[in-house]
Amino acid sequence: MDSWLRPIQLEGELVKLVPLQKSQKVDLAFAASDGNLWELWYTSVPSPKTIDSYLDIALSEQEKGNALPFAIINKKTNTIVGSTRFLNIDAKNKRVEIGATWYAKKVQRTAINTECKYLLLKYAFENLNCIAVEFRTHFHNHPSRNAILRLGAKQDGILRNHRVDAQGNLRDTVVFSILNSEWNTVKTSLEYKMKRSYLS
Repeated sequence: MDSWLRPIQLEGELVKLVPLQKSQKVDLAFAASDGNLWELWYTSVPSPKTIDSYLDIALSEQEKGNALPFAIINKKTNTIVGSTRFLNIDAKNKRVEIGATWYAKKVQRTAINTECKYLLLKYAFENLNCIAVEFRTHFHNHPSRNAILRLGAKQDGILRNHRVDAQGNLRDTVVFSILNSEWNTVKTSLEYKMKRSYLS
């Protein structure tokens, strides 16, 4: 992997982001089964049947230097509750995408997502000195689009007919980003939201 971005562990008040490993297979599949997340046609979440290929692809992309996947651990329960990753790593231009993110149903729309994104963004802008961080999601994934906007990202545009999914459907991809010049304001907003959630 490019030395610009090596496997790391990130930790906050609520979560730990640890490098994805094959030994987490059972726990990841269990987390995804909370809500049968793989049934959402516009997402790519592993099922018990696809968890092996999911891990193989994620770790292969890491080996090539194209991605850095994490398992998300809920510190309160010490259990895996999802996964996220840096991907489309562009060391030359100091850009990354945060994506391939999913959470067990029981922790969706909680402060866990806010803190995960905060930890990743903070590392990208303050350690990697990124000039921009991207987020991409399916046009029909409105919960994801709204969550990205709540982070403080701005929509860059829509890539029409960007991909063909496993069912043969054409996917329009919505692209968002946060620029390094925007990070201080976004950081202040996220820290304010997290402080309120910790006190509640």
